[in-house]
Amino acid sequence: MNTLRTAMLLAAMTALFMGVGFLIGGSGGMMIALVIAAGTNLFSYWNADKMVLSMNRAVEVDEKNAPEYYAIVQSLAQQAGLPMPKTYLIDNPQPNAFATGRNPQNAAVAASTGLLQRLSHEEVAAVMAHELAHVQHRDTLTMTIVATFAGAISMLGNFAFFLGGNRDNNNPFGFVGVLAAMIVAPFAAMIVQMAVSRTREYEADRRGAEICGHPLWLASALDKIARGAERIPNPDAERNPAMAHLFIINPLSGERMDSLFSTHPSTENRIAALQAMAREMEGGDTRVAPRQAPMPRQADEQRPSGPWDHAARPEQPAEPAGPKPNPWGRNPTGPKGRWS
Repeated sequence: MNTLRTAMLLAAMTALFMGVGFLIGGSGGMMIALVIAAGTNLFSYWNADKMVLSMNRAVEVDEKNAPEYYAIVQSLAQQAGLPMPKTYLIDNPQPNAFATGRNPQNAAVAASTGLLQRLSHEEVAAVMAHELAHVQHRDTLTMTIVATFAGAISMLGNFAFFLGGNRDNNNPFGFVGVLAAMIVAPFAAMIVQMAVSRTREYEADRRGAEICGHPLWLASALDKIARGAERIPNPDAERNPAMAHLFIINPLSGERMDSLFSTHPSTENRIAALQAMAREMEGGDTRVAPRQAPMPRQADEQRPSGPWDHAARPEQPAEPAGPKPNPWGRNPTGPKGRWS
């Protein structure tokens, strides 16, 4: 089913790409767009994950420079029965995360420094379980292809005026066609993102909650991330809006409605679904007060057991005095915490 969905998505985006090319340059422009689309298809399958990570300036980390974060991902991957994905950090104060890769064997997960600084250990684990659910459901290939194609279509639209201004081209619509391509291009990312059903977020929420064992951890994390995204801009995502649907919460400003044109479901609806799931799992009233974490931060010996409990995590040597090393060779800006 996932293979068929990906094939249909590729066909639809290729047709859209060719349509923009026809508006710009007629039949000749359409053929050029077809060639570019074929190359984009191949590139998306093999390299789109690297491109997405690069655009977000993600840095790969391991157990040496991000031991607790790496151990969380490692334990959750084992719990889910998945290969260990490559683990990345994004030097960005906005709390957020995403997954990418063409299959579970070539997957990567990325979290921002803002996520690790602002969320508790349990909430970070729930977020990473959500991203591993996308990997397990093989959503990452579809999501990454969408991001690459949307960016390519937008780029083609940006050059519409220059490519279509030549009177010798074979554009049957003239300047009207060029203008149409220029108007369509800014909305191309949104249109393509709509091809990816938002139900994948609900499914990833449910599977992520099953992996970590605590739906309310993820509910609390979503609330914190959504509030953080409202206050803290993400310049990289704003420059590349076609990537917005990759993140667990929309990183762009002004997207708050659970409407036909939103790349994400309403955060309130997702939290309500997780609360209902918690009631199914545990029974009783498990409602979470708005803007309040259901589980306060606890000491290691008091923390509820789970796939990332103290026994499952490797012993860490005592930390030396002074700032901790990190993949950027400096202390990240923003509020300090146990992840800084």
